[in-house]
Amino acid sequence: MRVMVMVKATPESEAGQMPSKELIEAMGRFNEELVKARIMLGGDGLKPSSKGVRVRFSGKDRTVVDGPFAETKELIAGYWIWQVQSMEEAIEWVRRCPNPMMSDSDIEIRPFFEAADFGEAFTPELQENEARLRQQIEQNEGKAGA
Repeated sequence: MRVMVMVKATPESEAGQMPSKELIEAMGRFNEELVKARIMLGGDGLKPSSKGVRVRFSGKDRTVVDGPFAETKELIAGYWIWQVQSMEEAIEWVRRCPNPMMSDSDIEIRPFFEAADFGEAFTPELQENEARLRQQIEQNEGKAGA
């Protein structure tokens, strides 16, 4: 099962306050454990919402709204993508994580949809197309790393 593990933003992260050397080292050690255990598929920190935009959809209209965004508790400061056996395994890994922020913080874990979740609507043709796109993404990642 794949999950996205989201580090929620704090007032400090939204202010652009960078982590200490000690925290960067601790998170690096944790990431190393995840990689060695073949759990971590990807992950990164995100800049504050003041550096981002939102695109609002309303029918055929699209409106771009510049950050920052008001509700800090609803914002994401970073993420991992993990491959785990169960939600319980993901929770155990998060419990081992150093606090990723300088103050109290939250980490949210959400499973990805799997093909079976879509039922008959996800036809064999659509599944083939999805597999082809994923293969292209992997090829593109290989080229980007070269």
